[in-house]
Amino acid sequence: MKRLLFYLISIPFLVSCSSSTPEPDSPEPTTNSRVLCENGFADEYPCNNYDLMGHIPVSTLANSMGTPEGSDVWGWTDPTNNKEYALVATTNSTAFVDVSNPTNPIFLGRLDTNAGTNYWRDVKVFNNFAFIVADGVGEHGMQVFDLTRLRNVNNPPVNFTADAVYSGVESCHNVVINEDKGVAYLVGCRSTNGGGPIFVDITNPTNPTYLGQHTDDGYSHDAQVITYNGSDSEHVGKEIYIGSNENEILVLDVTDKSNPVKLSSLNYPQVAYAHQGWFTEDHRYFILGDELDEQNFGMNTRTLIFDLQDLENPVLSSTYLGPTAAIDHNGYVAQNNFYIANYTAGMRVLDISNIGASSNSMTEIGYFDTYPSNNGTSFNGAWSVYPYFPSGNIIINDINGGLFIVRKSGT
Repeated sequence: MKRLLFYLISIPFLVSCSSSTPEPDSPEPTTNSRVLCENGFADEYPCNNYDLMGHIPVSTLANSMGTPEGSDVWGWTDPTNNKEYALVATTNSTAFVDVSNPTNPIFLGRLDTNAGTNYWRDVKVFNNFAFIVADGVGEHGMQVFDLTRLRNVNNPPVNFTADAVYSGVESCHNVVINEDKGVAYLVGCRSTNGGGPIFVDITNPTNPTYLGQHTDDGYSHDAQVITYNGSDSEHVGKEIYIGSNENEILVLDVTDKSNPVKLSSLNYPQVAYAHQGWFTEDHRYFILGDELDEQNFGMNTRTLIFDLQDLENPVLSSTYLGPTAAIDHNGYVAQNNFYIANYTAGMRVLDISNIGASSNSMTEIGYFDTYPSNNGTSFNGAWSVYPYFPSGNIIINDINGGLFIVRKSGT
């Protein structure tokens, strides 16, 4: 049944509140040297081809409100000195960790929620600013935080405040950003417009400006927006939005924010919950995770590969089944690898160099299991992964365990 959509896009109200106060306790890093993956384990964690560099538990990163758990994670590399920082979302706050020395990560402080607490908090980065949303927490809006403030933190950890809050939305499930254009797409904002994407100009990060929305195709749970440079010549140079819309994927041309154009939509066999996906770097294939198919149909981790050579006629190209029954969550492409946060099975790394094949299109080449208890079909373990640091270090946010920093063995 279609959702009843209603429209309530208010004039954005921006609160500027940039400050920080010290906290009484300083964290103690839990690792001080690289723990090699040997004989299938790095310390207590099952692994293959990935070593443990550092770890900070969620009890340190989050505040004490509710039951602290980890959620999304993203990264920032300081362009002035190449220092690397983890932006670690939790149920009640966003933590900032200097991971430049991965065996001695430094918890710098946190930015508390702008409203209530819940499982879902997501963060992305543009132009040295973090943009943070939360779902199911009331009038949270989108927090904006100047990451350059992390360069000089005395006596960490400190309690940060936001540099601005965009209040044109209440709760949103996620924020995605096309960094080429400086536009944020707020998705899953049920209370604002039913959940379709809302377009926000963030070229002036502390003064986000509403540009438009798309509500004709219902709720988007997650999305990716690219400046398209693929094989469909008709659309080269345009902004293409691909949404994971619960029961289908949705492809839009969002170049004109006042007039988004639907190019196509597609579902697939045994759809349970089209959750999140990512384009290959040539913009030919889209790799999708369905969050509930393992639970609903009793299958092993299933990842679906769609061929988008023709954006107006996407087709299901192949399906990959993993070695465990764990649920797949967020996944990201970096060069010829696909990195999946696979809940109880931790981070799994797949080689996608054969992705165009109708079978054996992806091959597992490594993993680091942040949840050693089991690989069951449950919502525990690795929520998200960030594989884009120039150093080659990878950060994982685990619901139960907090921040893990890992690195490919032998590098």
